[in-house]
Amino acid sequence: MEQNFWQKNKTWIIVLAVVVVLASWVVGKYNSFVVQNEGIDNQWAQVENQYQRRFDLIPNIVNTVKGVAGQEQKVFGDIAEARTRYSGAISPDEKARAASKVESALGRLLVIAENYPVLQSSQAYIALMVSLEGTENRISVERMKYNDLVKNLNANVKTFPNSILASIFGVAERSYFE
Repeated sequence: MEQNFWQKNKTWIIVLAVVVVLASWVVGKYNSFVVQNEGIDNQWAQVENQYQRRFDLIPNIVNTVKGVAGQEQKVFGDIAEARTRYSGAISPDEKARAASKVESALGRLLVIAENYPVLQSSQAYIALMVSLEGTENRISVERMKYNDLVKNLNANVKTFPNSILASIFGVAERSYFE
């Protein structure tokens, strides 16, 4: 009787086993996409954390330079405007573009500061520059980690058959931080 049951239902058992294996694979892939996206979001938060650290330093640098180079008002306005743009940015792409504006304005400020030897010898300025340099290094590392995670997700989303599941689940490529 038992052997007869297996012989009669052999096809259904095989089909059921294949369906279970396929369903397990699909669920695993979905979970993989979720984990990768969460990892990217977490890493972006780390990038933003380092940007916030930089933004917290900028007013101190601006005030230090203003004391010596007060006539350079345009660059001070540019920095304020760039920081405001970053604060108003929502997506990582918008924030990346705004961050590059901050970097540009900050670079101009540092060039101006180089023209003032009194400022270059100020201990407060030197300490701020050391903090800024450390922060810039951290930003660079966090950006690299972010881009590595994005690369892994994008490769996963683009490869077959993952690309089919990614489109079904609405998982799309993410943008690199350039």
